[in-house]
Amino acid sequence: MTNPGAAESRAFSAGKRSRARKANGNRVARPAPLREVVHDAILEMIIDRTLRPGQHLAEGELAAELGVSRQPVREALQRLQTEGWIDLEPAQGAFVHTPTEQETVQLLSVRVLLETHAAELAAAPPSEADTARLWELQRAGEAAVAADDRGAMVKANAELHAFITELSGNAVLQELIGIVNRRVQWLYTSVARQRSKDAWAEHAELIEAITGGKPDRARELMHAHITRTAEAIRTGPDTAH
Repeated sequence: MTNPGAAESRAFSAGKRSRARKANGNRVARPAPLREVVHDAILEMIIDRTLRPGQHLAEGELAAELGVSRQPVREALQRLQTEGWIDLEPAQGAFVHTPTEQETVQLLSVRVLLETHAAELAAAPPSEADTARLWELQRAGEAAVAADDRGAMVKANAELHAFITELSGNAVLQELIGIVNRRVQWLYTSVARQRSKDAWAEHAELIEAITGGKPDRARELMHAHITRTAEAIRTGPDTAH
């Protein structure tokens, strides 16, 4: 014979578990730890050249700039050193890493391999909606050039290349390109103005090839485009902030 009390107890327990699951599902995500926020803020300042290669990084100044204590800044700098963005020198402190010529050549050679393949795959050709998005990104880049807005140029360039990678449909390729993209963006910032008009004219040709369903042509154009940017980075970065 069923015990009514036991049945009620099981029902109550089940109700509690159900309510707990619902409550967990509706919880607001907790904000990122302060050390993560500080890490990301300093990294963005490095990438956009607010903090330039070779610049000394004083914990106190960074803490005051970001409105935090020194501890999360110290933790962020240690992580950035591990990731290769800064160098920690004994008795001297932290400095923004200055990429060597070898590092630059290695990074850009990998980028050529990955992004030329992405361009080839993207020329499926894309759908009408994706085609419209490519030209929308192209117009954003051209507007940034017209306004001489280096930050907007870098952003538009990164977004266009990222979208072409997305159109490749290759998840592994997207992941690999994502690994190198932030360092590429860091290097590209130094030549964004120098390459501005030529780069976006090259982008327009590339989009024509992709949307026209010409994979070999898209691969060829992407290779030439990245090679020219790599040469500009190696030989004559912008000196303007």
